[in-house]
Amino acid sequence: MAKRTAQAGAAARAAELREQITQHNYRYHVLDSPEISDAAYDRLMVELNGIEAEHPELITPDSPTQRVGATPIGELVAVVHSKPMLSLDNAFTDEDVTNFDRRVRERLEDVASVEYAAEPKLDGLAVSFRYENGLLVQAATRGDGLRGEDVTHNVRTIKTVPVRLRGEAPELLEVRGEVFMTIAGFKAMNEQALARGERTFVNPRNTAAGSIRQLDPRQTANKPLDVFFYSVGEVRGWKLPARHSEALAQLREWGLKVSPLLKVVQGAAGCLAYYRDIGARRAKLPYEIDGVVYKVDQLAQQRELGFVARAPRWALAHKFPAHEENTIVRDIEFQVGRTGALTPVARLEPVFVGGVTVSNATLHNMDEVQRKDVRIGDTVVLRRAGDVIPEIVKVIIERRPGNARAVELPTQCPVCQSDVEKVADEAVARCTGGLFCPAQRKEALRHFASRRALDIEGLGTKLIDQLVDTDQVHTPADLYKLTLEQLTELERMGEKSAAKLLEALNASKTTTLGRFLYALGIRDVGEATAAALASYFGQLDKLVAASEEQIQQVPDIGPVVAAHVRHFFAQAHNREVIDALRTQGVNWPAQPQRTQTGEGALTGKTFVITGTLDSMSRDEAGDRITAAGGKVTGSVSKKTSYVVVGAEPGSKAQKAQELGIEILDEAGLLKLLAG
Repeated sequence: MAKRTAQAGAAARAAELREQITQHNYRYHVLDSPEISDAAYDRLMVELNGIEAEHPELITPDSPTQRVGATPIGELVAVVHSKPMLSLDNAFTDEDVTNFDRRVRERLEDVASVEYAAEPKLDGLAVSFRYENGLLVQAATRGDGLRGEDVTHNVRTIKTVPVRLRGEAPELLEVRGEVFMTIAGFKAMNEQALARGERTFVNPRNTAAGSIRQLDPRQTANKPLDVFFYSVGEVRGWKLPARHSEALAQLREWGLKVSPLLKVVQGAAGCLAYYRDIGARRAKLPYEIDGVVYKVDQLAQQRELGFVARAPRWALAHKFPAHEENTIVRDIEFQVGRTGALTPVARLEPVFVGGVTVSNATLHNMDEVQRKDVRIGDTVVLRRAGDVIPEIVKVIIERRPGNARAVELPTQCPVCQSDVEKVADEAVARCTGGLFCPAQRKEALRHFASRRALDIEGLGTKLIDQLVDTDQVHTPADLYKLTLEQLTELERMGEKSAAKLLEALNASKTTTLGRFLYALGIRDVGEATAAALASYFGQLDKLVAASEEQIQQVPDIGPVVAAHVRHFFAQAHNREVIDALRTQGVNWPAQPQRTQTGEGALTGKTFVITGTLDSMSRDEAGDRITAAGGKVTGSVSKKTSYVVVGAEPGSKAQKAQELGIEILDEAGLLKLLAG
């Protein structure tokens, strides 16, 4: 008796949970207006899973827990559509749309204007969904329009496809929808594939189509698939409303997701206005579309218009300019970015794609070139979609000419002829002439003048742009040659501001070796690494002459950073700029070389500084700590040795107390430094 009572209670709770979860799915996926948090939703699912695990006899086919099948199927079974899934005639010009509207009005007779239901045409896969008494019993691909393939096992994994309809559903309802993949989901999936060393997917449309036709639903469940329902097929037990737009509104009430951009428009003018509006919004949509669809809204008029061949007379697909076209790679050149990264760029036979003429396409890096096997002379598929950046999707190997040439990474920078560095296991290759390379000039100057580097107050981005664009500054050393007359000729630079900048430049000449090394912008050499190099070698000349093996003797510096440092100083151009800076008066106090670990007074100690100090700034305190062998970090943890507290400290002091970390005032820090 007690067992039956417990089972009845479990059954009632399971039914309640299914109803709640179904309602929350509807609000989240269809209405885009969730009532509960993701965590609260997850708790409902966990509870339902627990009940069904304890009482497997309570599991129902429409339970939210039963979306993914346990085992793959052997093959896809053919399905004959009860009503053909017709294709649509296409329009490519305004005149095509105007002529379509004229033909509709002529066939309907005595109709001055026709209302159309307009919505975006998704670039996905058409699928038929069959519900019997509200329960999903079958899903099939469009196939040839008459016969498709049963993909119910995969469709059940799509969270926006309800397994059971809401409310009073008809005896039979067949609906058609477009299964697609969001752009963000597609990009994330490709990034994860690259991280695992797997092949990437070509585009969201093909990936969605391939996912739906998987034999193993567990593979489909991992794909970010979505769906919009757009029409009704066979129906029993439901009297269709007068309009197509009203039918879609009812589908939405049953929990079927329809496009939020559906709109009823008037005549050809309304269609064309809708087309232009969606076209303007196309790049910002979270999914890919290739046009818009117009359908005569009144179902009685649809029936009167009928069909021709395998297309309805009452509907039209107005296509956007093609996203993909074929073209030929005429050359592959390398561009140098502001951080020194070399990017291969394909020079293409100009082709009109996505509404513009494209003659160049980035190939990102050499790994991408080799993965896609792009060669000079190849015929390629060019795609322009989403963020509108042209991309080479793939090479058409069958059209490769016998004289096609593979491209190699240059050993010297094509801009400044400095060595190119390519680290193993890294995709990006970089120019090592950071202080000299014209392509990196503005970025090098911004970094050099930044607060934690030479801290040149008043030398901001806009001023640097002017100095470089007017050809007055080529390297950081040229900053110290600027005159009052030169500066006052610049836009929005008065004599007072110019004088202040010259004072800041003069003050920046006196620095520390650690700050100077950081200011050089050597790849992967941050403040702490620069301070460690300065503390270890003591003199710049010794560091410049050091081998990679010697640089690796510095604590916490591995072979990759050591290679970056060695490559940087090996470039004659970089050494010339450093010599010019020293000639202009940039200097730092001498400090003893510390080639043995453990020699610094603060070696092995980690500090956090908070609040305002009296005798020095926090930056200066940090420089002194690192010069003495210590480390300075920005957050308090169990690894922190001391927290230095000045006036008006923040929450870091409180956290230090909670963790039992020793707190120092300024006097205590000075005492440690003196020791």
